[in-house]
Amino acid sequence: MSDSVTTTARLTGAQILVEYLVKQHVPFAAGIPGHGCWAITDALLDRQDAIRTIQVMHEQSAVHLADGYYRATGRPMLAFTSIGPGAMNTVIGMGTAYVDSTAVALATGSPHTYMRGHGLFQELERRHHADNPRVFEPLVKEWWQPSRVDDLPFVLHRAWNAMTTGRPGPVLLDLPMDVQAEAADVRIPDPERREARGRVRPAADEVERAAGLLRDASRPVIVAGGGVILAEAWDALLALAERIGAPVVTTWNGKGSINETHELAGQTIGDTGSTCGNALTVNADVVVSVGNRFTDWSASSYRKGVTFSIPPSRLIQVEIDPREVGKNYPVDVALVGDARASLVDLLEALGGGGGPAVYRDTPYFAEIQRLKREWFAQIEVKSGSEATPMTMARAVREVQKATRDDAIVVTGAGLPQGMVKQRWVTREPRTHLTSGGFSTMGFTLPAAIGAQLAKPDREVLAVCGDGDFLQTMQELQAAVLAGAPVCTIVLDNSGWISIKGGQQGFFGRTAWTDFITPDGSLYSPDFRAIGAAFGIHSEAATRAEEVEPAVRRALASGGPSLVHVKVDRDLAVAGPDKTGWWDAPSPPNHPEEHARWLAGRAEEQHR
Repeated sequence: MSDSVTTTARLTGAQILVEYLVKQHVPFAAGIPGHGCWAITDALLDRQDAIRTIQVMHEQSAVHLADGYYRATGRPMLAFTSIGPGAMNTVIGMGTAYVDSTAVALATGSPHTYMRGHGLFQELERRHHADNPRVFEPLVKEWWQPSRVDDLPFVLHRAWNAMTTGRPGPVLLDLPMDVQAEAADVRIPDPERREARGRVRPAADEVERAAGLLRDASRPVIVAGGGVILAEAWDALLALAERIGAPVVTTWNGKGSINETHELAGQTIGDTGSTCGNALTVNADVVVSVGNRFTDWSASSYRKGVTFSIPPSRLIQVEIDPREVGKNYPVDVALVGDARASLVDLLEALGGGGGPAVYRDTPYFAEIQRLKREWFAQIEVKSGSEATPMTMARAVREVQKATRDDAIVVTGAGLPQGMVKQRWVTREPRTHLTSGGFSTMGFTLPAAIGAQLAKPDREVLAVCGDGDFLQTMQELQAAVLAGAPVCTIVLDNSGWISIKGGQQGFFGRTAWTDFITPDGSLYSPDFRAIGAAFGIHSEAATRAEEVEPAVRRALASGGPSLVHVKVDRDLAVAGPDKTGWWDAPSPPNHPEEHARWLAGRAEEQHR
């Protein structure tokens, strides 16, 4: 089982882990040095020449940081934690990575093998000894708990393969403390000789069937999901769009698959998508879905005639994971394979012809442009508003005006996530990073730090609401310690206003969504002062015209920065434009809202 091109060395378990990371060209490890991972941090100390260790202030943030790094580069890094609560604090991060199919390697401390089951300090052992990994079972592709040092080389290359091949996802290495500390004569696996290479291609006959459907299509639409970004399939996607004259619409994590200034960019879809994107997909005769799971957010909870009409629209589903095929809509052709390889094969099957000279003269292209003009006119109402306090839409526009075209924007949850999805003009892949499927609060700042470490020459902006920021604002210290010049934009509306809007729509009233003191006063901390207390460049903006110059100064400061922006909290103008539908059950004791919900439910398609 050894690799003939490597030499034997006597290494501790922690050294084996670190040397394998070096072979994988992993430049960073992020975590907190609890006693369960002391051996790992000791081994990292000896390899500072190859791996830089990033200190975070909460273990959740270590995983979010690694997640952001992967989304920005397509390459994994290590997050590490101690035993017990340190490990448990990573659960939300691993759930976020798993749902969005991002590759994160997490190493946690585990009880010494000879102490398992004895109630070791911070051990979970009432059902099974050293039982921590079972908590992670729904959140990882695979997990390992090796019992011998010499088993680690095998475990590591198996873990890396699981994490990075097929549909990517996080993996867990639960490493007993004695396995970390003991030494053995081992060979470190050579990644070149242990990893799957190439791309999984779809069946040739299915490719021909898909090409046949597209040749006959008069209103094709391409839906780009996160799988396009993961497979780096954006060039092939654009080539297909231009070949058949199909608009490209995007999901949360598919945003960036096409330059949104391109004439075939059909904008976003779903409940907080665009009117043009939803209109294009609902009226398509053929839908080409690429790396898209058809979640309720992207499919308007499957309400027919809102975002999709499948059937009668015919569906070509390009998907690396067979379990996703046909899960939410019936499929006419399934191309099971890597997104880039599948699109390349489909283009070859279609042959030459098409292109702008053909599609620009069609009535369909004229309709696409009309729908886009109508959408841009609609969003101008909030984005161009001169009101004070400013709308969040106007704030997002002003923030982007201060950035370069290749700036990376990171969002986590709430109104800023939807607002950036609708309003931020994304021109390049891997520049719109969001916790799409999990919509995790607290994701934004640590993930932005990971993206900044991945792309040190880029402008990176963490655009978050006050609630999101308050969950992991301690990571301003991580940004300072790492020297990561992330610009944090806090869009402050003094509450959980996204939740407030949902409550109002489905219950007709709101509960505990406003940040109010016992005397009834609306409350927000002084976020500018918080940034200043961390020693970073901090400013506040209350008027729209103050935002762009404040952000420019923050980005020019050369270090971590914060801009506190007060935005309107009135539900009529606070959030993104609602363009679809979302199914959140409404109880009968609110009859008007309940009747509206039942009407929507009656129009949901049987899946």
